[in-house]
Amino acid sequence: MAEVVEFRVPAGSHQTLLVWGLEPEPGLERSLFSAFSKFGPLYSVRAHRNAAVAGPGYYAIIKFYSAGDARRAQRACNGQRLFQESPLKVCVCTKQKGFQQQVLALNSNKCQELANHYLGFNGWSSRIITLQNVSGFDGENEELGETLQKRSVKYLCAVEVTLPHHRVRTRGVALGEADVENSGGPLEFVTASRRAQKVAVGKALSCAFQKILLIVLENGKVAVEYNPTQEELTDSLTEEELKGLVQV
Repeated sequence: MAEVVEFRVPAGSHQTLLVWGLEPEPGLERSLFSAFSKFGPLYSVRAHRNAAVAGPGYYAIIKFYSAGDARRAQRACNGQRLFQESPLKVCVCTKQKGFQQQVLALNSNKCQELANHYLGFNGWSSRIITLQNVSGFDGENEELGETLQKRSVKYLCAVEVTLPHHRVRTRGVALGEADVENSGGPLEFVTASRRAQKVAVGKALSCAFQKILLIVLENGKVAVEYNPTQEELTDSLTEEELKGLVQV
C-alpha cells in the first residue's frame, strides 16, 4: 500500500491527532513535538488550555503530513505517559461533515523540510533562473493631472527545482512585494528590495514544489511523480525564453 504526500498544508482529519489529558508544564509543545516527530515529519503542534467545563489541563492538535504516520503515532502513544506522570489519550480526529478546508500551499521553509525528510539533503536542489525588479510597471497612475506612485518594490522570480535521482525538473514563478518606509531614503529602498527578493524567491520555490507528488511505499521507499495542477507554460520554456518572459 502506498500513500501520496503533497507539498501542501495537511487539511485531512486522518492526518490530525487530538491529544488530551496533558498536564501543564514549561515547553509543553516542545515535549509533544519531540515525542510525536519520531513517527514522521510534523506540520504543526498546538497546545491549548481546556475549556472551563472540561476541568484543568491542556489538549493538543498535532498535524502530520502522512496519515500513515498519524495512525502509527496514535497506536503507539495512546495510553502512554511519555513525558508526564499520567497517561495521555490520543485519537485520530473524525471528519466533520459539510466542512471543507481550503488546501493551501506550504511555505518554502516547510517545503524544504519535507523534501529533506523524504528525498534526503542531496536528493534535490534548486536554483534561481532569474530575479527581476519589476517595480514601476503598475506603480504610477495619473489622476486629475497628478502622478501618484506606490511606495513599494516588486520583484519577479523564476526558480527551478531538480530531483536528479528521479529525473524530475519543475519550475515556479512568483511575485514578491515589499513596502518602502515613509522616509523613502536609499537605505529604505535597499531594505525593501531585499525583503521583496526574499519573498519572491520563497514563493517561486513553493510554487515549484506544488507540482511534485511524493509516493511513499510501505517499505519506506519514495517514488516521485510530476503533477502540475494546470497548464504550465514556464516548464516548457527554455531558460533564455523564461528570462525574456520575466523581463517583458
